[in-house]
Amino acid sequence: MSIARTLDMDLVEVAAEANPPVCRIMDYNRFKYEAAQRAKESRRKATSTGIKEMKYRPKIGVGDFDTKTRQVARFLGEGHKVKITIMFRGREMSHPELGKKILDQVAETVGAVAKVEAAPKLDGRNMIMVLAPDRRGQVRKPAGPDASPAGNGPSPAAAAPPDSPPATANPAVDTTATGSAGPSTGASETPVSTNQPT
Repeated sequence: MSIARTLDMDLVEVAAEANPPVCRIMDYNRFKYEAAQRAKESRRKATSTGIKEMKYRPKIGVGDFDTKTRQVARFLGEGHKVKITIMFRGREMSHPELGKKILDQVAETVGAVAKVEAAPKLDGRNMIMVLAPDRRGQVRKPAGPDASPAGNGPSPAAAAPPDSPPATANPAVDTTATGSAGPSTGASETPVSTNQPT
Protein backbone atom coordinates (compact mmCIF):
# COMPACT_ATOMS: atom_id res chain seq x y z
CA MET A 1 0.00 0.00 0.00
CA SER A 2 2.82 2.37 0.85
CA ILE A 3 4.53 1.58 -2.48
CA ALA A 4 1.32 2.46 -4.36
CA ARG A 5 1.02 5.73 -2.47
CA THR A 6 4.66 6.52 -3.17
CA LEU A 7 4.07 5.95 -6.91
CA ASP A 8 0.76 7.86 -6.75
CA MET A 9 -1.06 4.83 -8.19
CA ASP A 10 -3.80 2.43 -7.09
CA LEU A 11 -3.47 -0.98 -5.45
CA VAL A 12 -6.01 -3.24 -7.12
CA GLU A 13 -6.90 -6.74 -5.96
CA VAL A 14 -6.95 -8.97 -9.06
CA ALA A 15 -7.29 -12.43 -7.48
CA ALA A 16 -9.13 -12.27 -4.19
CA GLU A 17 -9.49 -16.04 -3.83
CA ALA A 18 -5.80 -16.81 -4.22
CA ASN A 19 -3.75 -17.59 -1.13
CA PRO A 20 -2.32 -15.06 -0.48
CA PRO A 21 -4.58 -12.64 -2.43
CA VAL A 22 -2.93 -11.14 -5.53
CA CYS A 23 -2.85 -7.36 -5.91
CA ARG A 24 -1.49 -5.14 -8.64
CA ILE A 25 -0.29 -1.57 -8.63
CA MET A 26 -1.83 0.33 -11.53
CA ASP A 27 -3.61 3.50 -12.61
CA TYR A 28 -7.17 2.22 -12.20
CA ASN A 29 -8.83 5.07 -14.08
CA ARG A 30 -6.60 4.47 -17.07
CA PHE A 31 -7.28 0.71 -16.85
CA LYS A 32 -11.05 1.32 -16.92
CA TYR A 33 -10.69 3.73 -19.85
CA GLU A 34 -8.61 1.25 -21.92
CA ALA A 35 -11.07 -1.58 -21.15
CA ALA A 36 -13.96 0.60 -22.33
CA GLN A 37 -12.06 1.48 -25.53
CA ARG A 38 -11.34 -2.20 -26.24
CA ALA A 39 -15.01 -3.09 -25.71
CA LYS A 40 -16.07 -0.25 -28.00
CA GLU A 41 -13.64 -1.34 -30.72
CA SER A 42 -14.79 -4.96 -30.56
CA ARG A 43 -18.43 -3.84 -30.85
CA ARG A 44 -17.54 -1.69 -33.84
CA LYS A 45 -15.74 -4.55 -35.57
CA ALA A 46 -18.59 -6.97 -34.98
CA THR A 47 -20.66 -6.88 -38.16
CA SER A 48 -24.35 -6.85 -37.46
CA THR A 49 -25.95 -8.97 -40.13
CA GLY A 50 -29.66 -9.48 -40.38
CA ILE A 51 -32.29 -10.74 -42.79
CA LYS A 52 -33.69 -8.25 -45.29
CA GLU A 53 -36.83 -8.92 -47.27
CA MET A 54 -37.71 -7.98 -50.84
CA LYS A 55 -41.21 -8.54 -52.21
CA TYR A 56 -42.04 -9.23 -55.85
CA ARG A 57 -45.31 -9.83 -57.70
CA PRO A 58 -45.79 -12.48 -60.42
CA LYS A 59 -46.68 -9.74 -62.94
CA ILE A 60 -43.81 -7.41 -61.99
CA GLY A 61 -42.51 -5.15 -64.77
CA VAL A 62 -38.95 -5.19 -66.10
CA GLY A 63 -38.02 -1.83 -64.56
CA ASP A 64 -39.33 -2.73 -61.11
CA PHE A 65 -37.63 -6.12 -61.31
CA ASP A 66 -34.26 -4.54 -62.13
CA THR A 67 -34.60 -1.94 -59.35
CA LYS A 68 -35.54 -4.49 -56.69
CA THR A 69 -32.85 -6.92 -57.80
CA ARG A 70 -30.18 -4.21 -57.61
CA GLN A 71 -31.32 -3.55 -54.04
CA VAL A 72 -31.08 -7.27 -53.27
CA ALA A 73 -27.51 -7.30 -54.63
CA ARG A 74 -26.67 -4.29 -52.42
CA PHE A 75 -28.02 -6.03 -49.32
CA LEU A 76 -26.00 -9.14 -50.13
CA GLY A 77 -22.89 -7.03 -50.69
CA GLU A 78 -23.34 -5.58 -47.18
CA GLY A 79 -23.36 -9.11 -45.76
CA HIS A 80 -27.10 -9.47 -45.11
CA LYS A 81 -29.24 -12.46 -45.96
CA VAL A 82 -32.19 -11.63 -48.18
CA LYS A 83 -35.62 -13.24 -48.08
CA ILE A 84 -37.30 -13.01 -51.48
CA THR A 85 -41.09 -13.17 -51.32
CA ILE A 86 -43.42 -13.59 -54.29
CA MET A 87 -46.93 -12.41 -53.32
CA PHE A 88 -49.78 -14.16 -55.13
CA ARG A 89 -53.25 -12.67 -55.38
CA GLY A 90 -56.52 -14.31 -56.44
CA ARG A 91 -56.16 -16.61 -59.42
CA GLU A 92 -52.39 -16.12 -59.49
CA MET A 93 -52.29 -18.91 -56.88
CA SER A 94 -53.10 -21.39 -59.65
CA HIS A 95 -49.83 -20.49 -61.44
CA PRO A 96 -46.99 -20.96 -58.92
CA GLU A 97 -44.61 -21.60 -61.83
CA LEU A 98 -44.68 -17.84 -62.55
CA GLY A 99 -43.33 -17.10 -59.07
CA LYS A 100 -40.74 -19.86 -59.38
CA LYS A 101 -39.58 -18.36 -62.67
CA ILE A 102 -39.08 -14.94 -61.05
CA LEU A 103 -37.19 -16.44 -58.09
CA ASP A 104 -34.91 -18.37 -60.45
CA GLN A 105 -34.30 -15.18 -62.42
CA VAL A 106 -33.37 -13.26 -59.25
CA ALA A 107 -31.02 -16.05 -58.13
CA GLU A 108 -29.38 -16.09 -61.56
CA THR A 109 -28.98 -12.30 -61.64
CA VAL A 110 -27.24 -12.08 -58.24
CA GLY A 111 -25.54 -15.48 -58.57
CA ALA A 112 -22.08 -13.90 -58.62
CA VAL A 113 -22.40 -12.65 -55.01
CA ALA A 114 -25.05 -14.94 -53.54
CA LYS A 115 -26.03 -18.54 -53.02
CA VAL A 116 -29.48 -20.01 -52.44
CA GLU A 117 -29.74 -20.91 -48.77
CA ALA A 118 -33.42 -21.96 -48.79
CA ALA A 119 -34.92 -23.22 -52.04
CA PRO A 120 -38.22 -21.71 -53.24
CA LYS A 121 -41.27 -23.04 -51.41
CA LEU A 122 -44.90 -22.06 -51.04
CA ASP A 123 -45.96 -20.54 -47.73
CA GLY A 124 -49.66 -19.80 -47.81
CA ARG A 125 -50.24 -17.18 -50.53
CA ASN A 126 -46.51 -16.44 -50.79
CA MET A 127 -43.55 -18.19 -52.32
CA ILE A 128 -40.32 -17.71 -50.40
CA MET A 129 -36.62 -18.13 -51.14
CA VAL A 130 -33.66 -17.11 -48.97
CA LEU A 131 -30.36 -15.91 -50.44
CA ALA A 132 -27.13 -15.68 -48.44
CA PRO A 133 -23.92 -13.81 -49.31
CA ASP A 134 -21.39 -15.97 -51.11
CA ARG A 135 -17.98 -15.24 -49.58
CA ARG A 136 -16.22 -16.83 -52.54
CA GLY A 137 -18.17 -14.56 -54.87
CA GLN A 138 -17.11 -11.52 -52.85
CA VAL A 139 -13.50 -12.69 -53.05
CA ARG A 140 -13.92 -13.10 -56.79
CA LYS A 141 -15.44 -9.64 -56.99
CA PRO A 142 -12.11 -7.84 -56.48
CA ALA A 143 -10.81 -9.89 -59.41
CA GLY A 144 -13.33 -8.00 -61.52
CA PRO A 145 -11.63 -4.70 -60.79
CA ASP A 146 -8.34 -6.38 -61.74
CA ALA A 147 -9.98 -7.31 -64.98
CA SER A 148 -11.17 -3.74 -65.40
CA PRO A 149 -7.63 -2.41 -65.24
CA ALA A 150 -7.02 -4.84 -68.05
CA GLY A 151 -10.02 -3.18 -69.58
CA ASN A 152 -8.11 0.03 -69.13
CA GLY A 153 -5.55 -1.64 -71.36
CA PRO A 154 -7.27 -0.01 -74.32
CA SER A 155 -6.05 3.29 -73.02
CA PRO A 156 -2.46 2.00 -72.90
CA ALA A 157 -3.13 0.69 -76.37
CA ALA A 158 -4.41 4.12 -77.21
CA ALA A 159 -1.23 5.48 -75.68
CA ALA A 160 0.86 3.09 -77.81
CA PRO A 161 -0.71 4.11 -81.11
CA PRO A 162 0.35 7.70 -80.57
CA ASP A 163 3.91 6.35 -80.46
CA SER A 164 3.73 4.25 -83.63
CA PRO A 165 1.19 6.30 -85.63
CA PRO A 166 3.42 9.34 -85.52
CA ALA A 167 5.64 7.47 -87.94
CA THR A 168 2.63 6.48 -90.04
CA ALA A 169 0.76 9.71 -89.51
CA ASN A 170 3.75 11.89 -90.28
CA PRO A 171 4.32 10.46 -93.76
CA ALA A 172 0.64 10.91 -94.51
CA VAL A 173 0.77 14.45 -93.25
CA ASP A 174 4.06 15.00 -95.05
CA THR A 175 2.62 13.68 -98.29
CA THR A 176 -0.40 15.92 -97.98
CA ALA A 177 1.73 18.85 -97.00
CA THR A 178 4.15 18.11 -99.78
CA GLY A 179 1.26 17.76 -102.20
CA SER A 180 0.33 21.32 -101.39
CA ALA A 181 3.96 22.31 -101.29
CA GLY A 182 4.58 20.41 -104.53
CA PRO A 183 7.95 21.90 -105.40
CA SER A 184 9.64 20.69 -102.18
CA THR A 185 9.02 16.87 -102.46
CA GLY A 186 9.48 14.59 -105.45
CA ALA A 187 6.68 12.29 -104.18
CA SER A 188 4.14 14.96 -104.97
CA GLU A 189 5.78 15.53 -108.36
CA THR A 190 5.39 11.84 -109.24
CA PRO A 191 1.55 11.93 -109.07
CA VAL A 192 1.68 15.07 -111.25
CA SER A 193 3.83 13.36 -113.84
CA THR A 194 1.48 10.35 -113.76
CA ASN A 195 -1.44 12.65 -114.41
CA GLN A 196 0.34 14.23 -117.39
CA PRO A 197 0.79 10.96 -119.30
CA THR A 198 -2.81 10.04 -118.60
